[in-house]
Amino acid sequence: MSTRVTPRRAMPDPLAPVALRPDERARVHMIASLLLDYPDEAWFARLPLLRDQLAGLPSRVREPLEGFLDAAESGGRSAWERAYVTTFDLKRKCSLYLSYFATGDTRRRGTALVTFLDAYRAAGWEFDAAELPDYLPAVLEFSAVSGSPVADALLASHREGVEVLRAALEGMSSPWAGVVRAVTLSLPAIDSRTRDRVFDLVNEGPPSETVGLSWIGTLPPFRPREDV
Repeated sequence: MSTRVTPRRAMPDPLAPVALRPDERARVHMIASLLLDYPDEAWFARLPLLRDQLAGLPSRVREPLEGFLDAAESGGRSAWERAYVTTFDLKRKCSLYLSYFATGDTRRRGTALVTFLDAYRAAGWEFDAAELPDYLPAVLEFSAVSGSPVADALLASHREGVEVLRAALEGMSSPWAGVVRAVTLSLPAIDSRTRDRVFDLVNEGPPSETVGLSWIGTLPPFRPREDV
């Protein structure tokens, strides 16, 4: 007979942030942005270049990224493609879309996505990609190329999502856990209130009301606005 109750999941240990210069932080965010994208042929071709970019980074940030690159370079493309889809497309707590952790597929999701677009514009940039604007690799790229405090604010306001993603990936011993761990190490420590919210999300998951988001369509990588 199967049990009807399961223990609540424990939070991963909090990570003390690593002191990084602005250029080092930008490098970590750009590397993570590229590694969290879909592992197609171009993705595999750039892995040696990304390994070169790790030189000089503090060891606590460099080592999890090196471990990921070691695993990726020793694996086959088709296996990594399947693992990517299984991980990020089929598991709610492994979503790469930051607002999903706070809103799920509810009616509030649309408003949250507009907030991301407004934030990019406020920093003098337009979002010009086929992904949704809360896509973590896109937010990390924005942080890397803009150096704007707006990017810091976006990451801070969706820190719960980053932490839940890390917890989920570490819990399943996913190779991508090292990439998100490096991102977490580049961010300020979380406070107790944020940690409590993360604990709830780790155990309960994002809101589950389902609505269509078809009105968003295909949203127009980043380019500076022409009117600023």
